[in-house]
Amino acid sequence: MLLEAVYHRPRLNWSYAYDRRTIHLRLRAKKGDLTEVFAWAGDKYAWDATKELIPMKLFTSDGMFDYWECESVPMYRRLKYGFLLQKDDERIWMTESDFQADRPANPQRLFEFPYINPVDVFTPPAWVKDAVFYQIFPERFANGDPSLNPENVEPWGGTPTPSNFFGGDLQGVIDHLDHLTELGVNGIYFTPLFTATTNHKYDTEDYMSVDPHFGDVQTLKKLVDACHERGIRVLLDAVFNHSGRTFAPFVDVLEKGEASVYKDWFHIREFPLQVVDNIPNYDAFAFEPHMPKLNTGNPEVKEYLLKVAEYWITEVGIDGWRLDVANEVDHEFWRDFRRVVKRANPEAYILGEIWHESAPWLEGDKFDAVMNYPFTDAVLDFFVLGTLDAEGFANAIGRQLSRYPLQASEVAFNLLDSHDTARLLTLAEGDKNKMKQAALFQFTFMGTPCIYYGDEIGMDGDFDPGCRKCMEWDPEKQDRDLFSFYRKLIDMRSSHPALRTGSFSFLAAGRQGTKIAYERRLGDDIVIVLMNTEETVQTVQISVEERQWENLFTGDSLRAERGKLSVKLPAFGYTVLKAVL
Repeated sequence: MLLEAVYHRPRLNWSYAYDRRTIHLRLRAKKGDLTEVFAWAGDKYAWDATKELIPMKLFTSDGMFDYWECESVPMYRRLKYGFLLQKDDERIWMTESDFQADRPANPQRLFEFPYINPVDVFTPPAWVKDAVFYQIFPERFANGDPSLNPENVEPWGGTPTPSNFFGGDLQGVIDHLDHLTELGVNGIYFTPLFTATTNHKYDTEDYMSVDPHFGDVQTLKKLVDACHERGIRVLLDAVFNHSGRTFAPFVDVLEKGEASVYKDWFHIREFPLQVVDNIPNYDAFAFEPHMPKLNTGNPEVKEYLLKVAEYWITEVGIDGWRLDVANEVDHEFWRDFRRVVKRANPEAYILGEIWHESAPWLEGDKFDAVMNYPFTDAVLDFFVLGTLDAEGFANAIGRQLSRYPLQASEVAFNLLDSHDTARLLTLAEGDKNKMKQAALFQFTFMGTPCIYYGDEIGMDGDFDPGCRKCMEWDPEKQDRDLFSFYRKLIDMRSSHPALRTGSFSFLAAGRQGTKIAYERRLGDDIVIVLMNTEETVQTVQISVEERQWENLFTGDSLRAERGKLSVKLPAFGYTVLKAVL
């Protein structure tokens, strides 16, 4: 037993309240080392009457470690606990301070979860588990009101550049809500809508107004109301890390220098403001002079931005915020942001843009979720780029699941492409089989899937600006087979609770392998997904319960024999099976 690999600490993703009654405990060990693990738990004030050994299950693994998990529902919402580790006949007890061969005589040196205070429980909005988002880049989705067109607007469908405009607006979205309803999505994430000078609007000029090329506040209210009537939630993009160069306080600093009352709204190293060797003498997003970084530690800045956050929820009725460059803003600001937003709408979804491991932002005091780019990388590496084998893919997914409390994984924002990346079809070099397999995993995995506008009809495009093409509205140029495939995925997900909130486990994922199988389970709702990423036919054999299984794509039935199910998959083939009761 390699005790050096065993790890637990009484916080974060290792020991947390899942809800107001339930505590989840996790323990890490060397991969394949332990055969059984138990949590030894009870109430510290009634130890002898409440102590019990709770079996832990192996809930995920990565390339080096196994992660064991159990849950406890303590009668009095507090828990003392240690662990019993077993490797065949060897038994070791783990306390907060040591490993020992004998059972501890009393609970004094065990770990402790002091008390489940309801206010401390990390509770993301439940509706997000059932959501399927659709990302819209407003300038490129649809032109519904030509009277709002910018000067020098170009004909719809032209080649995108970093600076050109095609006239997309909010009325265009309203005009095409039937498309989204037909597809089956129930959430829209808009990139920024506020007044700005660029086509992407990440250089905010006025946080309190809709960009006039998109419409106005009344048009946005009309759009939000129309979405809500269709059961579609609306998420707006907040750029609070930095403003635009034309933001009035920054203009004042440019004009008045050190005499400006707004000089402390920004991080300025020296006056006058200037750019030397392409580096501004004030902090900015990256080194972009037209995107000066806001000083969110300044009380006036904080008050202004928090009023912005509250205004669009209370006045327009949006359902949450996506937060740009969220990891570069101070944590205290986000704590106050959460209080304001949740007071305005307790069910608002707070989503941070973070491209890396994000546990410090997912402790219940800041964000509900982050954009799950480690998930994106793993899916693309296995299904699209072929740089991971099946075992490596399973390890990457397992590592990601181990990082966060369950409630964070259940509402993680799972995307495969966006306005910041090449499009999925382009990454797949036009291979729609690879694209479909990646999307199938996205829609049958834990978390909230998001479709980037146009993916569902076969749009391609390289990195920015290629990924920001105009939406194709000519039916003759749309891939309707792909559209039907996405509709099927959404319908499948909405029809099976296991695909939204069930447990996840790999059933097959071998070294140097090109086939995987995994199970989603919630009570009697059991779904198994099998995929072959190889260009030749392969047979997948898995151990399952002896029962009837129905193919959710074809309606065909299969029968497990002697606890085994054997499925032949064509090249780049897939099968989704549900257990028949």
